[in-house]
Amino acid sequence: MFRGVSLVNLDAKGRLAVPARYRERLRAVCDSHLIVTVDRDRCLLLYPEPEWETIEHKLAALPAFDSTARAIQRLYIGNAQDVEMDAQGRILLPQHLRDFATLDKRVAFVGQGAKFELWDEHAWNARTAAALNDTAIDELAATAGLGSFTL
Repeated sequence: MFRGVSLVNLDAKGRLAVPARYRERLRAVCDSHLIVTVDRDRCLLLYPEPEWETIEHKLAALPAFDSTARAIQRLYIGNAQDVEMDAQGRILLPQHLRDFATLDKRVAFVGQGAKFELWDEHAWNARTAAALNDTAIDELAATAGLGSFTL
């Protein structure tokens, strides 16, 4: 499980250093082979290859004649790129994906269980601030039976 936020720098060539605390686990789980794709929230999703393969198979199995299913396949599979962590623990993010997520210099590397989200630092801070004030989260907690759930 990947968790927590690390702020990392994106270099001029588009390389991003994977936080050191995740590197050995990624080498063990996927031999440094990762998949990066877009997300509707305008961030990037980064998966260990075996995790992505499970998702890709599920997406590919969606009905071929359903226009919504095809749009989802185009978005996630169509934008997926293989990346490999180098000996220094860096990955090279393709320019079009950096542009999509407006990644410039500082990137929030956000653990989300089996994957990571990559956010522009300012966008991540704004998203976090908005979530703190989002009444829909309170409503979801009430309707999902999370009333007795404590953190």
